[in-house]
Amino acid sequence: MRWLSEPLLAVDHLSMRFGGLVAINDLSFTVGRGDITALIGPNGAGKTTVFNCITGFYKPTSGRLALSHGGPADPAAVATLTRSDKKRTHGATPELFLLERMPDHAIASEARVARTFQNIRLFPGMTVLENLIVAQHKTLMAASDYSLGGILGLAKYRAAEHKALELARAWLEVVGLVERADDPAGDLPYGAQRRLEIARAMCTNPVLLCLDEPAAGLNNRESAELTRLLRGIRAQTGVSILLIEHDMSVVMDISDHVVVIEYGVKIADGTADAVKNDPKVIAAYLGVDDEEVAAAAAGSVRP
Repeated sequence: MRWLSEPLLAVDHLSMRFGGLVAINDLSFTVGRGDITALIGPNGAGKTTVFNCITGFYKPTSGRLALSHGGPADPAAVATLTRSDKKRTHGATPELFLLERMPDHAIASEARVARTFQNIRLFPGMTVLENLIVAQHKTLMAASDYSLGGILGLAKYRAAEHKALELARAWLEVVGLVERADDPAGDLPYGAQRRLEIARAMCTNPVLLCLDEPAAGLNNRESAELTRLLRGIRAQTGVSILLIEHDMSVVMDISDHVVVIEYGVKIADGTADAVKNDPKVIAAYLGVDDEEVAAAAAGSVRP
């Protein structure tokens, strides 16, 4: 249970309000270093809002989002930060990032959090290879001294460009798209576009990969391929994966840790086996009323 012993990300008392609407209410959970963690719940539970807070698209109303590149992101340790620490984007050490204070581009580039979206957001007119090169634009721009080195073809830029191409080709190999490298990304089948989007995220060298419904729209064979791909990526890179997913076969097959929310409140947190048998989780998905939840918890479910 690395989410307890070695957390990478600590979500601590997170709340997000939109006017009078409470989308997330006092939510706390951890993502283990090297774990695959699933965030699940019925439609409208607030899952994507959590992702948007973690990745900087939203600024939380309250709460702490602590990500540690080094030691565990311990919420108790984060709570002891001094007043001066609390004014900084980093925490008590250079490797502790307080995501709620950082702009989205810094969360991606400095804290190294990458994400995909429920609706695929590739550059359809660019080639498959170019989509992976674009993901490395910050490194390439820095190597070019922000254009001049690229224009003049300086050695530093050429070396960075060669490295970027090698990385892109390596990820094309992983996702099985080497033969489509020069095709427009928009011409790929749907399942291949999903894999390309994951490869593009991995080209940023993340420590945390956030996937918003990666199996959406996939058939059973494609979902099984996705499961194998994510396991392989975790084994190959050690990246921690946090995913939102409605395909329970994928969730139960791949997840080390499952967090369940309903109406922005956590109702279960544990292993896949423990969560799938939790009466509150069953009630949330099947619409069972409170009396039946209590009966199920007592072991006396009515037929």
